[in-house]
Amino acid sequence: MWELSPRLALKAGDDFDLETFDRSATPGFSGDKKEGEEYLASTGELLSELQERLFAEGKRGGKRSVLLVIQGLDTAGKGGIVRHVVGQVDPQGVAITGFGKPTKVELDHHFLWRIKRALPEPGKIGVFDRSHYEDVLIARVDKLVKEQQWRGRYREINNFEKRLVDGGTTVIKVALMCSKDEQAARILERIERPDKQWKHVPGDLDTRAKWDAYQAAYADVFRYTSTEYAPWYVIPADHKWYARAAVTELLLQTLIDLDPQWPSVRWNHDVQRRRLFETVDENTAKKLLANALEDAAKAEDKEVAYRAALADASEDLSDSASVEALYEDTISPASAEVSDPLNPNDDTVGDKAHKGADAPAAEAAGTGGENAVLADGSADRDKAKKKQDKKSGGKGATSTKSTKSKDKKKSKKKDKKDSTPKDKKKSKKKDKKSKKSKK
Repeated sequence: MWELSPRLALKAGDDFDLETFDRSATPGFSGDKKEGEEYLASTGELLSELQERLFAEGKRGGKRSVLLVIQGLDTAGKGGIVRHVVGQVDPQGVAITGFGKPTKVELDHHFLWRIKRALPEPGKIGVFDRSHYEDVLIARVDKLVKEQQWRGRYREINNFEKRLVDGGTTVIKVALMCSKDEQAARILERIERPDKQWKHVPGDLDTRAKWDAYQAAYADVFRYTSTEYAPWYVIPADHKWYARAAVTELLLQTLIDLDPQWPSVRWNHDVQRRRLFETVDENTAKKLLANALEDAAKAEDKEVAYRAALADASEDLSDSASVEALYEDTISPASAEVSDPLNPNDDTVGDKAHKGADAPAAEAAGTGGENAVLADGSADRDKAKKKQDKKSGGKGATSTKSTKSKDKKKSKKKDKKDSTPKDKKKSKKKDKKSKKSKK
């Protein structure tokens, strides 16, 4: 059904244009609504198995986790993603957090303060229903902070997400973008249907009145924060079934790449069995063992089926990878080289310049410094180069200067050697003549 992987079909590259984006399209998927719903139902078992393995890995010392960031305006379908996609896995392995407009308490802290408190533990899938991107969306549109401050946050977000990825968290960022007419239809449905009225908030219409401002804000989010390590996947959301299928496939592909395994144990199997049987009589022990061995055989069959399903899914991924190789010359990578809206090396930009509680918190978040990341996700090359020069014993830029000075000295020595006493006399005579002529 997926002719082209959503990782390629939906990735926001440097040529992405939100204004011309078709929000009723179904990129990469060849089926209709019925086939999309069938696909969603067919993935549940494999998705659940992968999530359970990741959860088990985390319980036994693993460090990996997944963070699914879901953004979108009101009625875009964020709740449906949580219910129909994430709802397919064991809830004890999921941490769901909703973020709205920052509260007064949250505004007194650095904008990433509330985000850090909700990050998923190792082994878990974290889901952000809205996220830290509200601080460059609603904070921008409603003018909650100064422009210079929210503009500087793009770089801080890139730094933050880079550290998350380096620490073992895979970040999946999806933006559900429905058309203005479709949003109107969904809001009206909430107003008219008694079973949907509880979802409607009058403030949703106030937000809708700022549609153009929000579109401009989202366009900048995709431009400045879609990086190779944490790209944005912009999903046409006029068809809810397609949006759910796309997010399911992105999550499934991510877990397949992680390939979590059942953790090995350090205890001795025979010793543990013997100790258990010492607590029951012999007949009970035989019955228990027979049942346990039967269950173990079923588990082995289940493992075989899991490996087969994984192989099929991996084959689909390899097909998508081959397509990506064919199109790599025509489809731009995510955010190759984009300019920062303000100078990324200017420490007066963003929350670091804020003189309230944001200032120390921004330092703690790692903004600026030798590990600073630009809006395109690349390292601050100048500072990294200086650091490398120090490590290599003063080579690099310093050695270039010393080489130049050495070359000058050599050239002077060479000039002295090449010049004869006769040449010196001639030059003296010329100097005398030039002085007379001046007089």
